[in-house]
Order: sequence, then structure tokens, then C-alpha cells
Amino acid sequence: MSRPDKRKANQLREVFLQRRYQIYPAGSAYIEIGNTKVICAATVEDKVPLFLKGTGTGWLNAEYSMLPSAPISRTHRELKKPSGRTAEIQRLIGRALRNVVDLTAIGERTITLDCDVIQADGGTRTASITAAFVALVEACESIYEAGKIFPVKNFVAAISAGISESGEKILDLCYEEDSTAMADCNVVMTGGGELVEVQITGEKKSFTRADLNELLNLAELGITELIDAQKDALGELAWRVGRVG
Repeated sequence: MSRPDKRKANQLREVFLQRRYQIYPAGSAYIEIGNTKVICAATVEDKVPLFLKGTGTGWLNAEYSMLPSAPISRTHRELKKPSGRTAEIQRLIGRALRNVVDLTAIGERTITLDCDVIQADGGTRTASITAAFVALVEACESIYEAGKIFPVKNFVAAISAGISESGEKILDLCYEEDSTAMADCNVVMTGGGELVEVQITGEKKSFTRADLNELLNLAELGITELIDAQKDALGELAWRVGRVG
């Protein structure tokens, strides 16, 4: 099978990941995976939802949006409330990042991660998770007190894998591949190789347990590369992750 951009089946698109992309948020990052481009920013506020007041525990949530001109065909702005798809992606990003955060260690604060897609060519939710993690670490550094627990316990990243129209297992689907895939799988995984979330759908036919295992193995390869990119982008902050004191 020949992929649209001539990649091998187990090959990621070219990745560019940069932190400190914006000057005002406590943390920010910019990611390009192929033609998909996302800006992520982390804001820290000294307040928590009502159900956490007085508990000493913080909170993390995420917001996701896409510019109308980001996909191939213009979309409408979501002015009043997010669409079902947007709300589902926001929840996914929040779950993925809370999984690797010690909410007690951030105190009674709320960290909000804004993920804004400026160009979409498949994999926007997985790119958002990967870049938002970098913004999160940078934001946590701004509130970290020496000698205490660093709030981020582990690395986490995400990638897609799928079964192409011709039946081949492929990594990191672009839009053209995603739109014709027989099965599409989004995988979120920690730096320790533990699964946080697996979203898989048989788009045009069912798939076997063996198919799923192959897709998970492909995703693990891609996520390992993405975590290396996160470490490179974080530079001297990478060693903070998972540290106490």
C-alpha cells in the first residue's frame, strides 16, 4: 500500500513541538504533526470548583476549539455551546492529563488547558493531548515549591492508528486516510507504557482482537517517539516529571 505522503505503515508524520509559544499563559506549546497544527496554553487560577473547596485538592480541565478555516471545508464557529464532538474531545483531553497529575500537589488551584486547532489534517485530539502535556509541565513549574512533590507524575501522549481501506495497519492517520479507514483507533498512553484510554471504532467492518493488539503495538511505537519529542521540547524541565523534592 502507498500512503498519501509515502510514509511507511509504522511511521509518524514529521513532528515539531515547541514550548513557550505564548508569553502570557503559565505554560504554552505549539505542535505540528504533518499538516495538523495546534496551539495549547495552560492557565493557573487560585480557585477550584465548589465540590473541591476546603479539600486542599486542585482541578484540571480542558477546552478545545477549531478555527473555522482549520479543516478542508469551513466549519461554523461554536459561539453558544460546544458541539457534541467538541465536548467529547475536551473531556478526553482532561481525563488524559488528570491521569498523570497529583491534584493534591497543585493545591486549591485550577489549571485550564486551552487547545486551539489552527489547521486540521487528522489527529487533532491526539496532537492536543501531546502538546497540552508540555504546556501543563511548564505551568506546574510556575507553582512548584522546592522540596515538595512535582504535580506531574508521568509523561503522557496520544496517537492514532487504524486499518486502511486495503486492510493494512497504519500509524498516525492523516485526514485522507482517516476518512476512508476500515477501523480508527485513538490511543492515550503514559511514559511507563500504561494505557489511559483506547477509542476504537470499526468504521466499515468489524475487527478482531488480533487487529486491536497490532494497532496498540503500532500506537506504542508512535507514543514512544512523541514522548521523546516532549522531553526535547521541555529541555531542563523534563527531569521534574515524576520527581519528589
